Amino acid sequence: MALKTDMLRSFVTVARCGNLSDAAKALGRTPSAISMMLKQMEEHLGSPLFETDRKNKLTALGMFALEEASRELEHFDRATKAIESYAKAKAGTIRIAVVPSIAENMMPQIIRLFAEMHPDVHIDIQDMDSDSVLRELERESVDLGIATGSKFSSRVESHELFSDDFGIVCHTSHEIANLDRPVKWTDLQIWPFIANGLCAHIPNEHLQERVQSSRLMVRNTTSLLAMVRANIGLTVLPRLVVDPLVNDLLFIPISEQQLKRQIDLLQRSNSRLPPATQIFREIVLAHASEYGAN
Repeated sequence: MALKTDMLRSFVTVARCGNLSDAAKALGRTPSAISMMLKQMEEHLGSPLFETDRKNKLTALGMFALEEASRELEHFDRATKAIESYAKAKAGTIRIAVVPSIAENMMPQIIRLFAEMHPDVHIDIQDMDSDSVLRELERESVDLGIATGSKFSSRVESHELFSDDFGIVCHTSHEIANLDRPVKWTDLQIWPFIANGLCAHIPNEHLQERVQSSRLMVRNTTSLLAMVRANIGLTVLPRLVVDPLVNDLLFIPISEQQLKRQIDLLQRSNSRLPPATQIFREIVLAHASEYGAN
């Protein structure tokens, strides 16, 4: 017969209480049931755990067993609590990679809502470009991704969240802001242009020609907007990237061939998300309609 957790717990409780009656009350068992369990444990060990039948003094074996059993029960209880908390989405870590505009505009609300319901769950969020989001997802470094694009490998499952318009972003003092006519894609050829990583996702020949001829490529969004603020040039970005509260940048819609950026929620195909991550995903889906055009 192997030593069981219930047997160890009964022994530890009796040893700490100093008698069967109090231990039985603490465990919600009868004294006879506890006594029988201790007898089985002593028969298995081949030596008594208590000096007398009153159970108020431990033998040398009993003192050693109390120390070891107490340690094992504490470990068992911690492990049980951790497993149960994980299963109930009360514990664990959410690993997610998102594009910068989503990290800045969408994630604060999502994280606040989630944290109110699950305050003990850790969230590890990384912001990066769409290609990096996909790469980290396929490497299993993250469990969820939010990125731009419409073509993903068969290893990735995508769900469209929303879309927002591409337009020209410039400093408020830029000449293009004062045009007395609608802005066109061909206007990009007139002024200095700052290319960025998102340009590759925009199927417009005039833009692609301008990207090829541009002498400046900036892939980091924060650095890109700093360049625009310095009036070094204009660029093309989705509307959500430009904070409407920032008064030195201007988003100008393009009148012809309005193009949109599609934002997708990504996860590995045929993978089961941890409980907390699944709930986080559901919150993202529920609030996606508050952003973009969809």
